[in-house]
Amino acid sequence: MPKQDLFDFSHALYLIRRDKKVARRGWNGKDMWLAIQYPDSFSKMTLPYVYMRTAMGGFVPWLCSQGDLLSQDWYEVE
Repeated sequence: MPKQDLFDFSHALYLIRRDKKVARRGWNGKDMWLAIQYPDSFSKMTLPYVYMRTAMGGFVPWLCSQGDLLSQDWYEVE
């Protein structure tokens, strides 16, 4: 578990928008994190979106929960 400073979702979003990866200590899976995807001319998506790296190593669009929005255990992933 990282020994970094923890912060709330507003700071997590600030970092995501600057192409950083973030995660929560409260998540059970290992190596899970969030990042932003900016679509290119080959994408089916037309707007930027946040995606998650799952514990199984896959990537999926991410939808936050109330717990995610209100938690204060976010940290930056190196």
